Amino acid sequence: MKPLKDIAGQTVVYGLPSIIGRLLTYLLVPLYTRTFLPEDYGIVNLLYAYVSFFNILLTYGMETALFNFSRLQEDKQKVFSTIYTSVSVTSIIFLLFAYVFKNNIAQLIRVPEHPEYIMWIAGILCTDAVSSIGFAKLRERNKARRFAIVKSVNIIINIALNIFFLVLCPIIVQLNSPLAGFIKYIYNPDIGIGYVFISNLVASAIALAMLLPEMIKTGIHFDKELWKKMMPYAMPLLIAGFAGMINETLDRILLTWLLPEELGRQQTGIYGACYKISLILTMFVQAYKYAAEPYFFANAKGTDFKKNYAVITKYFIIICLLISLGTILNISWIQYFIGEKFRSGLKVVPILLLANLFLGVFYNLSIWYKLVNKTVYGTYLTVIGASITVGLNWFWIPSSGYFAGYMGSAWATLICYATCMILCFIWSRKHFPVKFDMVHILGYFALSLTLYFLSTYINFPSRMVELVINNILLVLFVAVVMAVERPFKMFNTKPV
Repeated sequence: MKPLKDIAGQTVVYGLPSIIGRLLTYLLVPLYTRTFLPEDYGIVNLLYAYVSFFNILLTYGMETALFNFSRLQEDKQKVFSTIYTSVSVTSIIFLLFAYVFKNNIAQLIRVPEHPEYIMWIAGILCTDAVSSIGFAKLRERNKARRFAIVKSVNIIINIALNIFFLVLCPIIVQLNSPLAGFIKYIYNPDIGIGYVFISNLVASAIALAMLLPEMIKTGIHFDKELWKKMMPYAMPLLIAGFAGMINETLDRILLTWLLPEELGRQQTGIYGACYKISLILTMFVQAYKYAAEPYFFANAKGTDFKKNYAVITKYFIIICLLISLGTILNISWIQYFIGEKFRSGLKVVPILLLANLFLGVFYNLSIWYKLVNKTVYGTYLTVIGASITVGLNWFWIPSSGYFAGYMGSAWATLICYATCMILCFIWSRKHFPVKFDMVHILGYFALSLTLYFLSTYINFPSRMVELVINNILLVLFVAVVMAVERPFKMFNTKPV
C-alpha cells in the first residue's frame, strides 16, 4: 500500500535525526541525574516546563497556518514571508519584555537567586520560535535532507557543550592540567545547572543562523490582508496548543507550587527524570507528527484518503503499543539510565507510557478538525483536558495517600489524555467519519495490557529470567500482530 509506505518513509526521513538526536540527548539524563541533586534537576525541569508553554505562545499556530495557507495560496513565498515577519517581530518584543522584567519573573517562578536564567531561557525561546518557521518551510517543501542536517547540528552542539561544561571542564580544573588556566576564563563552577541552558541557547542560535540564508531569500514582505486571514485560523490552534501544554507540563509547575519549596523541587526532579523513560515513545510520536501533518494536508483531496488514513492510524497505534510494552517489560535494566536517587518514582512509568500513547492517538485523530477548518474543536478538546489536569493536580498533589505528589500528576495526565482522545474520536464521527478497524485496534490494546499484567504477576527467580520471559511476551505480541495483519504481504502487493 503506497500511502502507508510513503508515511513510513517520511516518518523515518524527518524523524531519524530527531530520534538519533534525542537518543543522544537521552544519554544526558544519566549525567544530569548523577551530577545534580533531585531538587537542582527539579529547577531544570521546572524552567523547561515554562519553555514549553512559551514555545506555543511565541509561534501562535503559525506552523500549521503555513501548511494550510501554502496549499490555498498561489504565492507561497508571500505566505512564508508574512508568517516569518510576524513571528520575528513578536519574538523581539518578548525578548525585550524578559530583559526589563527578568528580576520580577525570577521572583514569580521561584528562582529569585538566578535572574540570569530568565534571559537565557528567553533567548532560547525566541531563537526557537523563529527557527520553527524555517523548519516548517523545509517540511512544507519536502526538503528533508536540509531539515535533517540543521536538526542534527543543533542536537550535536547542545550535547557536546553539555559534556564540555559539566564533565570535561570540572575534570580539567580539578587535575590542574595545562589547559586549566584557559578553562577558568570560560568556566565558572558556580553556574552549575545554568550550563544546561547556556548549551541549549548556543545550539539554538547556531541552528537559527543556519536557517537564516533561506529565510532572507524570501525578503521581508508583510501582507496585512493575508495575515488577517491567517489569525482566525491560527488563534484557536494557539489556545489549543496552550491548553495542550497545560496538559503536558503544568504538573511539574504545580508540584513546585503546591508542595513545600524543597520537597516540590525534589518531586519535580524525580518525576521529570522518570518521565524521560517514556522518551522512545514520545520520539516516535514526534517523528510521526513531523511527517504526518504535511502529508495529510497534501493528500487530503485524494479519493482514497480516508481509507488510507484509517490504515495509517492502525499501524501507528500498533507501533505505539509495541514501544510502550517493550519499555515497561524491560524496565529492570532501563531504570539504570537515571540515578539511584531518582528511581523511587519508577512506579509512574507505566502510567505515563499509557498516557503518552493516548496522546499520540489524539494527535493522529486531531487532523480532522484541521482539514475541515474547524480548529475551534481543538480548543474545546484541549481546554477540557486542561481543566481535568488543573483540577486533579490541584486536588491530588497536596493530598495524602496513594495519589499524593507526582503519583497524582501521573494519573491526572492519563485521565486527561484518555478523555481528549475519546472526545476527539466521537466528534470526528460526525464531522469527518472514517471507518477505523476498531476490532483489531481494541484487540491489540487488550493483548498488550494482558501481557503487561501477566508479567507483574509472575514471580521471577532472577533478573535474567525476568528479562528473558518478559521479552518472550514482547515477541508474542509481535507474532500475533504479524499473524493477523500480514504486513509483508501487504507491502509486497502492487498498487492497482
